[in-house]
Amino acid sequence: MIVCDTGPLVALTNTRDAHYFAANALFRDLLMAGERILLSPMVLAETCYWLNEHGGPEVEAAFLDSVVDGTFTVVDLTEADVARMVELVRRFASFPLGGTDASVVAVAERFGVREIATFDRRHFSSMVPKSGGHFTLLPESL
Repeated sequence: MIVCDTGPLVALTNTRDAHYFAANALFRDLLMAGERILLSPMVLAETCYWLNEHGGPEVEAAFLDSVVDGTFTVVDLTEADVARMVELVRRFASFPLGGTDASVVAVAERFGVREIATFDRRHFSSMVPKSGGHFTLLPESL
């Protein structure tokens, strides 16, 4: 199981994106391994916005199809998740860490997931799960 941030999803849809090939390889490997790819509803919304804005409605609809067909799993946020998001947004106000990134961390912690698919090394490399240790950020090399 892995929790996914917005960046890899957006990169996957644009062959001119600097991270397109890394995103393509990452999702190919995850899907071939049968990994469950979790999305917070905030990542879903942010991805839809970026895809529609930069690719148009058909690109956005194709992404939503991939949620419907089970490629990606959207998980609801709980009150405890939102409380953790508040804590993270306040703690990392100098970044600033936004609610979407905080939701990724909250979902990962709730499901006991250590792997996060992201290109955002600045924010996520600073995050420490409540249970200690660290997150593994994929893809490992950019």
